[in-house]
Amino acid sequence: SLREKLKSIAQATYAHSRNLAYFVFIYKGLLAAQAWLQGKKIPFHSFLAACTGGWLVFGENNPINSQIIMYLLSRILFGLSRLAVEKGYIPQPRQDPFPLLAALVWGTVLWLFEYHRDTLQPSLQSSMTYLYEDSDVWHDLSDFLLYNKRTDSK
Repeated sequence: SLREKLKSIAQATYAHSRNLAYFVFIYKGLLAAQAWLQGKKIPFHSFLAACTGGWLVFGENNPINSQIIMYLLSRILFGLSRLAVEKGYIPQPRQDPFPLLAALVWGTVLWLFEYHRDTLQPSLQSSMTYLYEDSDVWHDLSDFLLYNKRTDSK
């Protein structure tokens, strides 16, 4: 029902914001403690504090934490790629690599969906099932505008 969906959204929003608040508190506290103990701030402090906060706050495998970790992972990969170019570990691309990345991401996810579906996150499986399988059967335009699985038959 609409009420249940709204309640679920509110609970997820609360859990997300609560986890971020806990993480910030732990991270900033550990940064300050390490700097105080060593008399100065060291780059490794950030990594250690974040690892500790990540373990304590986001270590439980649940839908909220999973979404946050997947979001961060994609940003990390982009950031590490840029850092590798900046530091000269890999050459500056002559042309924008994004079209190739887009092709490889879509090729990989659809291959996984078709042949190793169980390896994908359940919400992604559900979305892809709706887009690539449920859409094979339709009755009229309302199937694509509303929802294409009908319980009543015309």
